[in-house]
Amino acid sequence: MSKILDFAGRHTRITVIQAENPDADSLGSALALEEILPNSEVSLYCPVQIPKYLRYLPGWDRVVDEFDFSADAAIIVDTAAKVLLSKLLEKPAIADFLQHKPILVIDHHETEPDLPFEFEGIIASVESTTRLIFEDVGKTNITAIAAQHLLAGLMSDTLGLSTADSRAESFRLAADLIDCGANVYDLEQERFRLMKKSQRILSYKADLIKRVEYHLGGRLATVLIPFDDIQQYSDEYNPNVLILDELRMVEGVEVAIALKTYPDGKLTGKLRASLPIAEELAAAFGGGGHSYAAGFRVYEDYNTFLPELIQKTADLLDGNAGREGS
Repeated sequence: MSKILDFAGRHTRITVIQAENPDADSLGSALALEEILPNSEVSLYCPVQIPKYLRYLPGWDRVVDEFDFSADAAIIVDTAAKVLLSKLLEKPAIADFLQHKPILVIDHHETEPDLPFEFEGIIASVESTTRLIFEDVGKTNITAIAAQHLLAGLMSDTLGLSTADSRAESFRLAADLIDCGANVYDLEQERFRLMKKSQRILSYKADLIKRVEYHLGGRLATVLIPFDDIQQYSDEYNPNVLILDELRMVEGVEVAIALKTYPDGKLTGKLRASLPIAEELAAAFGGGGHSYAAGFRVYEDYNTFLPELIQKTADLLDGNAGREGS
């Protein structure tokens, strides 16, 4: 029995919630659920606007930042972490909704759930949330539109089926979604069109590269993205996306971290690693994610926090080397 279809069958209006760091997996999951549940009234919510680089998925504009209090249930996709729902939980009316309405959480991250409300769950450590949706509802319930959205999530979280999480099952899932009507060429053409950079963004990327700092003999690379940059550029192009892949390609770099600062004292980190330590590193600072890609959020001064981050990274790199040599 499908948990998703059973949950939808017990409620008349469902709001699908993404975390405050939407990506193609969360957006693809939300849009797919809207398509999969045609007999339910579905609203799509995200506490922030969908970034421009994700707008290659048709239907992104149906995701709104006004919460649907008329819903009698909610489905949360692609997170089971309290820190990634803080914008919701700090609003009393939304927090009350989550405390008293039925909630279904669908999440694929390795980090243990720590949500401060009761929920039903479809939670497993796999390569994407879209896999969990596909396997739960079954191939016969996947339309061509839903398949395209699910494929977008799979391709995004596996970097085009190229990460360590990409296994034979990942390629079989892609094939199943293509059987259901997904079109890889169309998807990639639209994504490529949105990934094109203006001259202004290319110049900004050059500035970011000049700011990169190397630590631990070049094994760790960091770059600081201040709030002024976020205001100027993030709506057009996510600075993390601009720089992290470049850092991963530098010889000797095993961990790459983009750090953003905010006026309220918040500091966020998005990290990529070539060794399976990303989730453990992020968890040390209240975050989580996957073995090779993760994120965190702290409320510390950058100059105070950076030495802590460097030391923890060193500990994990040395510990991983010890495990490999044993």
